[in-house]
Amino acid sequence: MTESALRFAMVTTFYPPYNFGGDGVYVQRLARALARRGHTVEVIHDVDAYRTLSGNDPAAPEREEDSDGVVIHRLRSRFGSLATLAVQQLGRPVAHAAKLRELLTDRFDVIHFHNVSLVGGPGIWSYGSGIKLHTAHEHWLVCETHVLWRDNKEICDERRCLTCILRYRRPPQPWRATGFIQREARHVDAFLMLSQSVADNHRRFGFEAPMTVVPSFLPADDSPELTTEPPAPSTGEHPPYFLFVGRLEVIKGLQDVIPHFGPDSPAELWIAGSGDHEPELRRLAEGRDKVRFLGRQPMEKLRGLYRNARAVITPSVCYEVFPMVVLEAFREGTPIIARDLGPYPEIVARTGAGHLFHDHDSLREALRELGDHPDVAASMGRRGLQAFEEQWSEDVALKTYFDVIRRAAERKGMAGLQARLLEPGRFPEPVIDAVPG
Repeated sequence: MTESALRFAMVTTFYPPYNFGGDGVYVQRLARALARRGHTVEVIHDVDAYRTLSGNDPAAPEREEDSDGVVIHRLRSRFGSLATLAVQQLGRPVAHAAKLRELLTDRFDVIHFHNVSLVGGPGIWSYGSGIKLHTAHEHWLVCETHVLWRDNKEICDERRCLTCILRYRRPPQPWRATGFIQREARHVDAFLMLSQSVADNHRRFGFEAPMTVVPSFLPADDSPELTTEPPAPSTGEHPPYFLFVGRLEVIKGLQDVIPHFGPDSPAELWIAGSGDHEPELRRLAEGRDKVRFLGRQPMEKLRGLYRNARAVITPSVCYEVFPMVVLEAFREGTPIIARDLGPYPEIVARTGAGHLFHDHDSLREALRELGDHPDVAASMGRRGLQAFEEQWSEDVALKTYFDVIRRAAERKGMAGLQARLLEPGRFPEPVIDAVPG
């Protein structure tokens, strides 16, 4: 570690292998990217929460250092699910409070909170010192269900939280009605949003703290060499196909896509993933020979699936934050067909690398155009690949990230940290997109 390198803490509920979705993977990618640049990075996450929700406990030491030099602290307690319930109900650390204070006290230049819903709630923001950041991986700051999916059946456009949470069969969180989030938010120097859409949703539902849009990214260490020519959208080894990648849940919207793949479809639909909604989706696909369920696939196989697809379909019926499947598709030179909702309109507008749909007719039209015209799909894919390099590469994301830290240090008058951040060539300064606060 050089004199100018920084000390980072990443605080999150889930972290691989104790994770369910993209938030834990994002934290891991960011932690490893910082460690590769010579910074000290420690991750603190809650095993109790993962065990409570999954019933599983992957074997791993309480503290470990991965191959990229990231130190990992795994929090466990003898209270197990009761400890998790206490955090959910009180909005603050309980069983792990003493350990968290010990780990976070005056050891870090930057404490970056992520999904803290079950590791400490808003109360954890007061722990530790230095620059404090929080990334919104879901809509947890304004929604008890995290996804703005009201009554488990429709997009939320107004607060009816009590009846909604009861329909989800989750315990209500009384602390949300006390203004606790807004009061504790004063401890955070910057709230980071992965898309303008998610920032707008937070503002619409009353979150008042200043927010900054920062780009998501894929790690440089496993990215292919970027070229102006993407791989061909299909080969003679298999029929042309569209691809879906993700969890098989109602909110992902595949039930609206499968009926479009009948005998006259110009391409097949390949579905990579698993989930609670899979049995219903398989019933919907009965008799449709052009629909294939591939199950969960490792990334090394997904890369090829992305590369050879006509397009990746992202039909979510609720608000996404920023789906990583979009970047994974663009990296392989593949366009998207996305529902006109959440971050997708801004992604397509910025890149020209796909089509939006809002009903069955517009979806059918998009599928027909890219299915019948591989040259159109390839042209869109080239634009996606270029946009990935220019907007969502690791270097671009980290430039913005360090600029957020630099500006926070300036506001707080942290002269020593400012001087380290201004070292020529180590922390280049980009222009960032701040959401008016």
